[in-house]
Amino acid sequence: MSQNYQIIFCTCPDQQTATKLAHLLINQNLAACVNLLPGLTSVYRWQDKIETANEHLLLIKTRADFYSRIAKLIKCHHPYELPEIIAVTVDNGAPDYLQWIDQCLTSE
Repeated sequence: MSQNYQIIFCTCPDQQTATKLAHLLINQNLAACVNLLPGLTSVYRWQDKIETANEHLLLIKTRADFYSRIAKLIKCHHPYELPEIIAVTVDNGAPDYLQWIDQCLTSE
């Protein structure tokens, strides 16, 4: 049962973008919860250069069947040319918490 659930990681350049995406995801019932973690430093290669950036990380709690809709929303509203959208499967979770996710995603 737990393999139907995912946590999606998405880095954002600032608090405003992170908050906007989190609210869009919750308002459209695509996620049950979005954690915003500020103060993240990312070191990465982009266009043949090593870059360092201060970012905010979103942890998006959802179900696997919502992934494509979430990815589309992020790509539409994210300022990065190539936003991070990485999903990991939840192997185990408290049944009542997973049930709460389901309730949030089906509420109108």
